Amino acid sequence: MSYLLRIDASASGAASYSRQVADSFTQAWTGDIVRRDIGRHPIRHLDAPGITARTTPTDEHSPEQRQAAALQDELVTEFLGAQAYLFAVPMYNYTMPSVFKAWLDQIMIVGKTIGLGTTTPTAGRPAVIVSARGGGYGPGAPQHGKDFLIPPLTAILSDPNLMALDVRVITPELTYAPVVEPLRHLLPQHHISLKNAHAEAHRQAREILGTMADTPSEPVVRHPK
Repeated sequence: MSYLLRIDASASGAASYSRQVADSFTQAWTGDIVRRDIGRHPIRHLDAPGITARTTPTDEHSPEQRQAAALQDELVTEFLGAQAYLFAVPMYNYTMPSVFKAWLDQIMIVGKTIGLGTTTPTAGRPAVIVSARGGGYGPGAPQHGKDFLIPPLTAILSDPNLMALDVRVITPELTYAPVVEPLRHLLPQHHISLKNAHAEAHRQAREILGTMADTPSEPVVRHPK
């Protein structure tokens, strides 16, 4: 069995609910794990050298393009080497942290990770998004319709013309209830949401492991971060 690639995008360290629920997933995971913590160790945003390096012959790369291409190659190799994915991506101001968007922009490359009419290398591989949020965004909640993280991220990851991943979502809500006075009356709902999220993380890990049980083992590349 190949490895699970875990990407952490929270800047809150151990206090992050997204990290904590992702930890529950990895505790139930019995296979190898490669973890990249872009919340603590951000990668550079996609810039002009990174864009132009993709369409410029390698032997014509400038020093800046070579550096940008080396980063992309490292991230893409790490991404393609995984057989399952765990993305701990908290909601910041209705959407994903910029560090996670930076990671996505670096790895989304036509012909490598994006199919666009051809077979996508990662098609059908399972991916779990854990996205904690301070309020409630489900049907009937005052903030319903303002989640600009899960819908676009799911579209990017699951689109058959892009990465074609099998996406599952876990969203612990009302994480501001313990610390924001006007939301303290929602503390019981927060506790229930968090408990359910941890249980769902365990369940998803076991379910995905079950579907991958017959996958042949491959060499594991571990990243120091």
